[in-house]
Amino acid sequence: MARGTVRKKGNNWYYAFDTGMANGKRSRVERYGGQTKKQAQAALRIALQEFENGGSVIRLSNMNVHQYFMYWHENYVKKELKPNTQSNYLNIIKKYIDPSIGNFRIRSISPATIQDLVNNLGKTDLSKHTVEIIVTVIREAFKKAVYPYQLIKEDPARYITMPKYRDDNRKTREKLKIITMQQYKQILSITPPSNPFYIPLQIAFGTGMRRGEVCGLTWANVDFDSHTIDVKQAMMQEAKGAFSIITPKTVASYRTISIGDSLVDLLKQHKKHQMEERLRYGRYYYESNFVCTKENGKPVTPNTIKYQCDRIQKELGFPFNFHSLRHTHATMLLENGANIKDIQARLGHSRITTTMDTYSHVTHKMQKQTVNIFEKIMKQSKSDS
Repeated sequence: MARGTVRKKGNNWYYAFDTGMANGKRSRVERYGGQTKKQAQAALRIALQEFENGGSVIRLSNMNVHQYFMYWHENYVKKELKPNTQSNYLNIIKKYIDPSIGNFRIRSISPATIQDLVNNLGKTDLSKHTVEIIVTVIREAFKKAVYPYQLIKEDPARYITMPKYRDDNRKTREKLKIITMQQYKQILSITPPSNPFYIPLQIAFGTGMRRGEVCGLTWANVDFDSHTIDVKQAMMQEAKGAFSIITPKTVASYRTISIGDSLVDLLKQHKKHQMEERLRYGRYYYESNFVCTKENGKPVTPNTIKYQCDRIQKELGFPFNFHSLRHTHATMLLENGANIKDIQARLGHSRITTTMDTYSHVTHKMQKQTVNIFEKIMKQSKSDS
């Protein structure tokens, strides 16, 4: 009988065993086993049993929900979805799925058990949106257990329903942490041009770009002649201060944003300042083509921005995060008559309903103004008759 081993790599445990000779070379299988040594040993026993019985070494029909979800994450999520989504899904598995249904066998878990999990989530302080994401993870994983993995014949998550929410889930100014022009001026007063947050602050307020998009912006994607910024990549924060460059969030996130003279002039001055700092630091300057950098040339990362936003909120005493700038940018444009379709494209939303739902506090006001316009037309018509 084949024998195997388990070992720890990073924060995870893996199991491995020999499968014989292939093309004159020893063939060996190593796969993810779980978060603990015990889980890896259990996964190894199942894999060895499947192998000895002549089955595929990736057949998971005897695994529990935890083991299957980790297999799904390793073989689908990590291959098909973006790094941020991979991280979010893994957190959901560990935090919400494993504690509730992780020990159930994938072949025996019932729809009622999964529905109980979802219902219990509805009794917590989690927002409706967060629960919707958790339910999406559950549905997508079990759906693939039916096909293409063919581990179960019917999907136990197919008919689960969301909990009922009685609270008002509409997005308000307060929930979006939208700021006023006066508050923006307050932020500028404690964020001088020498602060590494100054340029990201100005770009986000002037374009509505996301944090990762601002951090990942390079000079190659800023066109001073046409007054535009091309969003083609984003920066993702990693452990211990490291970062990676990834593709934008969605297809719609690839976009060209028009910018005004004030932001163009500011970016021109900043580029000139970067060149001066490059000469001043000499060989100690961190060479890159990022727009948002510190004095020594090192890029401003998402963690840097989060730290600065926390500082501002604490010092000025009003709700604020980097997304406040994106929401404020969109709200100001809508309130001053900008076309909502143009706002959708500017923000990189895939669907216009996302834009309308997010800024419903503005669109409701616009709808009322539209009715008032119609009423004015009707009154004018009566007076003319």
